Amino acid sequence: MTAIGMCFPRTYPAALVTDVARRLDRGGADELWIIEDCFFTAGPSLVSAALTSTERLTVGLGIVPAVARTAAVTAMEFATLDALGPGRFLPGIGHGVQSWMGQMGVRPKSPLTALEEVATTVTRLLSGEEVSFEGQTVYLDKVKLDAPPAEVPPILLGVQGPKSMALAGRVAGGVVLAEPATAAYVRQSLEYAGSPDGFVMAVFTSLCIRDDRKAAYEWTAPWLGTRIADRAPQLTALPFFDELAKLYDASGADGLVGMPPEWWTAIGAIGTIDDAAEHIAQLEAAGVHHIGLFPDPEVEHGLPQLDHVLTLANR
Repeated sequence: MTAIGMCFPRTYPAALVTDVARRLDRGGADELWIIEDCFFTAGPSLVSAALTSTERLTVGLGIVPAVARTAAVTAMEFATLDALGPGRFLPGIGHGVQSWMGQMGVRPKSPLTALEEVATTVTRLLSGEEVSFEGQTVYLDKVKLDAPPAEVPPILLGVQGPKSMALAGRVAGGVVLAEPATAAYVRQSLEYAGSPDGFVMAVFTSLCIRDDRKAAYEWTAPWLGTRIADRAPQLTALPFFDELAKLYDASGADGLVGMPPEWWTAIGAIGTIDDAAEHIAQLEAAGVHHIGLFPDPEVEHGLPQLDHVLTLANR
């Protein structure tokens, strides 16, 4: 069964996380995914609050930048969070936005090499090994965690390019794909990763549900237009992307509102509750194990979508 949950956008007040986590936990949702972006709220702190305020909810961390903390500290954070909710924590590590890494003075010469070094050494530390390592980014001298997890959670890499996907297939337990994850992009990503056995596929997918399908399209179209203009890889993997881009170039966001409903359903949990369920079914068929439904980043618009998350999780 695919686990269904909700993302906690970076713009939501930190104090809201316990209420959101409890509502998801009591309502039958499977997961809450915490978003860490510079320079908003800190992911591990929010994960801790969510784990300790719930009984059964899995909490994912998507994602910590590889170089924002040392590998040893990242391993300490992950081990501590796993201890707070054994078997209920899913850790994610990514490159981080390189301009943000530059602002902090930690931008690596090779983000790919840095991510490989961090993912590899964090995994070894969580496995209870004493690790000595001297790389381009990571340096460890006989470091060993005092309390590694009894069962090591899979390290998920938050990546998107072919080279990074291939890296995830070699050194990680899976990936977490940013929104707007599509079934076509999931299949492409698995192919790039080499489809290793036991590879965990977690995705974030856009959520906007209304009683009137057109109202959901109108709300989402301006945002979708920016992703089309950026040629987001989640969208370029779609077989109809060229047509989609031509439509947007010709008619802007207004043109997107009138595009075929099946296009919208392929792109996200957007439209009616039945449309959202069909989108989830497409992701499940593509091999997804964890789905974080990503609501509007403004609390007043996004938080009411939590009820729809519960409906979808309990279908």
